[in-house]
Amino acid sequence: MTESQGVSAFPLPPMQYINNYSDENIRKGRAPLPPPLMMDTYSMFGATFTADDAIIRPLEASGIRRLYPQAYDHKRELKKLNHSILINFLDLIEILIRSPDSPKRVEKLEDLSLLFINMHHLVNEFRPHQARETLRVMMDEQRKQRSEIAEKFQDNLDHVLQLIESAVGAIPEDLSLDSKLLVESQLLQATAEVKDDSADDGHIDSLDQMMCKIVDDMT
Repeated sequence: MTESQGVSAFPLPPMQYINNYSDENIRKGRAPLPPPLMMDTYSMFGATFTADDAIIRPLEASGIRRLYPQAYDHKRELKKLNHSILINFLDLIEILIRSPDSPKRVEKLEDLSLLFINMHHLVNEFRPHQARETLRVMMDEQRKQRSEIAEKFQDNLDHVLQLIESAVGAIPEDLSLDSKLLVESQLLQATAEVKDDSADDGHIDSLDQMMCKIVDDMT
């Protein structure tokens, strides 16, 4: 945390706030809800904004003089501003060498500040494009991952189907009954016939015992 605070332009949120958004709280729905949208003006980092402001506000909205025309090429204007910054920086060094207390030193510092603000604004105008490209790359990566998962799933499915087909093909067409079961079924059939024939001879109890024994042996 100390290293993050050392390189961050702003302090980290308090840990009491961060701990409210743990995985368990989010899963159980106990994480605090986000703040409501600001419908009017609001202040952020010392600057006042309104909800309907453009993402990249023009320089004139902040009272800063524009150094490039309304219709321009970003690359060309950035090169011109970079060249102007280099020249003004060399002029500032010369002023500091010859006359450090000259009022031109303050003028050169103001000129450099204005040049850097204009260059920074031109760079910020690429932020929406950067966001779109970042989103495009993320979606393309997700598409590749899903395609790879689908291909692996299809390969596994084909392998399972092949195993099932080979297992079904290995089953013999003519299934012969087990000899013991076949003998026992024949004995049952014969016993039933004997029972029907000897129902009037008083041999019911012995035949029933024989059938029970055969069933017990089968189980």
